[in-house]
Amino acid sequence: MKTRLVLLFLSVSWLANAQVETDAQFEVGLSDQYFFHEGAYEGQQTNYLSLSFTPEFSAEWQDGNQGFYAAGFFRWFQHDDRRTHWDIRELYYQKVAGRSEFSAGLRKVFWGVTESAHLVDIINQTDGLESFDGEKKLGQPMVKYSYSANFGTFDFYYMPYFRPRVYPGENGRLRTPIVLDGDQFQYESAAKQGHQDFAVRYAHYLGVFDFGLSYFRGTGREPIVTSIEQFNPVWGIIDQVGLELQATTGPALWKFEGIVRKNAFQDMEALATGVEYTFGNIKNTGLDIGVIGEYLWDSRGDMALSSMQNDLFVGARFAFNDIQDTQILAGGIFDLERSTHLLSIEASRRIKNSWRVELEARLFQDVSDNEFLYVIREDSFAQFSIFKFF
Repeated sequence: MKTRLVLLFLSVSWLANAQVETDAQFEVGLSDQYFFHEGAYEGQQTNYLSLSFTPEFSAEWQDGNQGFYAAGFFRWFQHDDRRTHWDIRELYYQKVAGRSEFSAGLRKVFWGVTESAHLVDIINQTDGLESFDGEKKLGQPMVKYSYSANFGTFDFYYMPYFRPRVYPGENGRLRTPIVLDGDQFQYESAAKQGHQDFAVRYAHYLGVFDFGLSYFRGTGREPIVTSIEQFNPVWGIIDQVGLELQATTGPALWKFEGIVRKNAFQDMEALATGVEYTFGNIKNTGLDIGVIGEYLWDSRGDMALSSMQNDLFVGARFAFNDIQDTQILAGGIFDLERSTHLLSIEASRRIKNSWRVELEARLFQDVSDNEFLYVIREDSFAQFSIFKFF
């Protein structure tokens, strides 16, 4: 008993002297997703309601040189039990000492510069239940060490556990004809999810250029499919080298992402490149309009799961710079070889201090039956969401 009291006293004394700064917030959201066409597969609905909960917590001490961070996510989803799910997005400890930074736990890491595709972004698995475009990610167990020198920053990653992608269920939309689950996927490694993954990235700048050079070895975050007719997805072991490059010349941002990926089943090369030119403060209204044009290429051709093997993206970003933080991103991806094109719009606006509304729409038009995108050809949708912050 005395030992416990001593430990409790020491813990309270340490917390008091450490001057721990904490912050916690909670977000609840209501979404209505409406599909414009009847589903291509039995059991699919045209309207889905869902509720989401996103808690976040952080604690920092030693003037921010040490910290603990946590973020969770839960969604209840109507008509599709598989899309009712939860995840720990982040749960990690971090320490900064001079030029070094160390962290361990579940983290999210983003690499990339282009708008329409994030080819080099390989660390985290895509949350296949939350986003069509791959923007939402699962937390990745990792140990990360970074060193910042005068000649650039080096990041080293050790990832002891692979998280497979999860797909919508039988009654869900944006799915394949065959409801995908873990039984249909093979692992190249005998260790399966326990395969040890590694990555390293070097980032620096030269004049107007910012660049990142990365290498990843481990289980690929995208399944490998070698035949459309005989659907045989494999979680393969890949070696990927990636380059991201951005040049800032006044109002223009010139962007490039490229990867070379090697594995036992299907080697590939891919790139995304283009420019974003911003017209700032138009007629002194505070409105910024960024015009975006990007070209996408994938050596896999018809076997590219993204269906972006020879495509052009054209879009515009509207930032109103108002108190409500109103933003709109609209654009389209146009196949340069076939009739397929995908139109999209994303918009958000804050209401007062604790509310936000979002609109997202995706329209699939004239989809060629030679592309993977054909399996969701009837799934054009619009989604309206409202969020409350606490």
